[in-house]
Amino acid sequence: MQNRKKRSDVTRTRTAGARSPNERLEPARAPARPRGLQENEPSRFIGGMVRVASGLFTLALVAMLTLGGMGVVLYNQFERPGPLQEARTIVVAKGKGRIQIAETLEEQGVIANRWTFVAGHLFQTLFGGKRNLDLKAGEYQVEAHASMREVLDTLAQGKSIQYKVAVPEGLTSQQIVERLRAESNLSGEITRVPPEGSLMPDTYLISKGMGRQELLDRMQAHMSEFLETAWAKRQSELPLRTVEEAVVFASIVEKETGRADERSKVAAVFHNRLKKGMRLQSDPTIIYGIVGGQGSLGRAITKPDIDTKTPYNTYQINGLPPGPICNPGRDAIMAALNPEATNDLYFVADGTGGHVFSETLKEHNSAVQKWREVERQTAKTRAANSASQSPDPDAAPVPEDTADDAKTNKTDSRQKAASASADIPLPVRKPKKQ
Repeated sequence: MQNRKKRSDVTRTRTAGARSPNERLEPARAPARPRGLQENEPSRFIGGMVRVASGLFTLALVAMLTLGGMGVVLYNQFERPGPLQEARTIVVAKGKGRIQIAETLEEQGVIANRWTFVAGHLFQTLFGGKRNLDLKAGEYQVEAHASMREVLDTLAQGKSIQYKVAVPEGLTSQQIVERLRAESNLSGEITRVPPEGSLMPDTYLISKGMGRQELLDRMQAHMSEFLETAWAKRQSELPLRTVEEAVVFASIVEKETGRADERSKVAAVFHNRLKKGMRLQSDPTIIYGIVGGQGSLGRAITKPDIDTKTPYNTYQINGLPPGPICNPGRDAIMAALNPEATNDLYFVADGTGGHVFSETLKEHNSAVQKWREVERQTAKTRAANSASQSPDPDAAPVPEDTADDAKTNKTDSRQKAASASADIPLPVRKPKKQ
C-alpha cells in the first residue's frame, strides 16, 4: 500500500515537471521576486528622502537663527552711539579701501570695531538698496557719540569739510596757478599753465586734498559753460565775431575798471572805437605786452613803454590783441557783450574812484586837466606828510596796482595806493590822436 502511494507521487511529480518539446525550446523564465520585497523598497526610498529633507531643514533653520542672532547683534552695534567723547576731525586719504578706512576709524577712536563697520557697509551695499555706497576721501567732522551708521552715511555722501579758494577777477592764468600751488589744502602738481582767459574767477569750495589740476579743470568747465550762455544773450551788431574775441575784449574791460556801474560804459567806449577804426589805447595791454602772464609791471608805465611795439600794445596795433590779457569775470563778460548805448570815445579817472567819460577829444582833454590838478594836490599832500616824493605831474604814467594784482589798472585800487605810497603814482590817460 505504501509502495503504491510513493509510485503515485513520483508519477505526479514527473507529470507536473514534464514539458512539451516546444516548451523546452523557450528560454526559462526568471523566478518571481518575493512579494514582500516589492512592497517595502519604495517605502524605504521615501523614508530616506524625508530624513534628508528634515536634516536640511533643521540645518537651514539653525543657520537662519544663527545669522539672525548675529544680525541683531551687529545691528545693535551698528546703531548704538559711538565711542567718541567729543567731535573730531578725521581725514580719509585717497585710494584707501573699505577695510583700510575702517582700521583708521578704529585707531582714531571713531568706531568701536572695524569688522562691524565693514559688515554694516557690505550689508547696506548688498541688501540696503544702496549700490553706490563708495566711501569718499576727504576731511570730515564727526560728532561726539556718532554711530557707525552716521559715520558711514557721512563718508558715503561725501559730507567733507569745505574750504574756500578765492580766485579774483583779472588774474592771469600764471597768477592763478601760483595761487593754487600755494594753497595747502590742495594736492597734486600742475603740469602746465592753462590758456589765458580760460579760467572762471570765483570762490570755489573744495575738500582737503582735492587735486590742483581737478580745480583748474572745474574752473575751465565753468568758463566754457558761462561763455556759451553769455554769447547767446549778446547784443546784435557788435564788432565781435567769435566767443574768443569776446573773451579778449572782456579781459581789457576787466583790467580797466573795478566798478560794477562802469563796466558797460567802458565796454561802450571800446566798442565805439572799434567801430570807428580807432585804436583801443588801453594801458593794461601795454603791461601785458611787457610782462605777459606775470601780470605786475612793478612800476608806472613810461613813455618808452607806450611806444614799445608788442602784439598786445593797443597803442601800437589796430583792433584787438591776439589773446586775452587776464581771466575776466562774469560781469566783465556780460558788459563786453551788452555795452551801454553811448557815443563816448574817451575816459579818464575823476579822483573819486570813478571815471569821466567823453564823446569828443576836447571834452576829454578838459577832463584830463582836471585830473592832473587832482594829481598835483595829492602830490602836495604827500610831500607835506613826508610820506614820499611826489611824481612828475606832467608824466603820463598808469599805475600798476601791486597791492591788488587781480586788477592792476582798477581805479578804486589806484586811489588807495595813491594815498599810501608815491611809488605807485596816480593814473593819467594821455589822449592820443589816430
